[in-house]
Amino acid sequence: MKHKDHYNDQYILDLSEKLTQAIPDFPATIFSNELIGNLEDKELFARFDFIVDALEKNLSENYSENIQAFYKILGPELEQSTGMFSFGWWLWPIGRYVERHGNENWQVSLDFLKELTKRFTGEYAIRPLLKEHPQEVMDELIRWSQEDNVHVRRLACEGVRTRLPWSEKIFVALEEFDRYAIILTNLKDDPEKFVQKSVGNNLNDLYKDAPEKADYLISEWQKTPSSKAQEWIIKHGLRNQKKSEA
Repeated sequence: MKHKDHYNDQYILDLSEKLTQAIPDFPATIFSNELIGNLEDKELFARFDFIVDALEKNLSENYSENIQAFYKILGPELEQSTGMFSFGWWLWPIGRYVERHGNENWQVSLDFLKELTKRFTGEYAIRPLLKEHPQEVMDELIRWSQEDNVHVRRLACEGVRTRLPWSEKIFVALEEFDRYAIILTNLKDDPEKFVQKSVGNNLNDLYKDAPEKADYLISEWQKTPSSKAQEWIIKHGLRNQKKSEA
């Protein structure tokens, strides 16, 4: 089953029911009728955008009010680092809505993404916030990089990648490098492979856009005692450098 096929007519009915539980006057029938039968010919992100278009038409014009309703439908947190796409996939259009409208109240959005990412990734939705409020959001991500929750730590890192797949490039990591370096340094010995992979992917991206900064970051880390996690992260970050040298 292709991932896009999860977002079908039954999904729309289920989402409508959830939204009605959170928003008693939500026009579920109108929302559903706009979408049912109109998703099959669309690819994954086109389906998301079609769903978000319908959400915009049928939700309140008060963004913060809508976010408060979304809190009510999030469901339980993931109990481990895996399972994001197995259990939380249905929340992707909600994240897409925040991605589109988040800067209407970036602080409300940031708080919500911290909870969203405990069920499904917020890595795409956080990028518009980073572009508009780089210093403030990066300062918050520094705090997130020290959180107990693995998904929050991972989002602190994954969202700031310069070349995140399925997303436009952003260069906040280069423009706010001191803050970016603190985030990655806080996570360089993280015990969770889920986070380690994100840090390594950041280094890999950094080598494509500012290799001298990547070299500097690794050299700073190597001045302190190493760990298996750090060694794996550096190896993962250098993987394409070794290929190019060969």
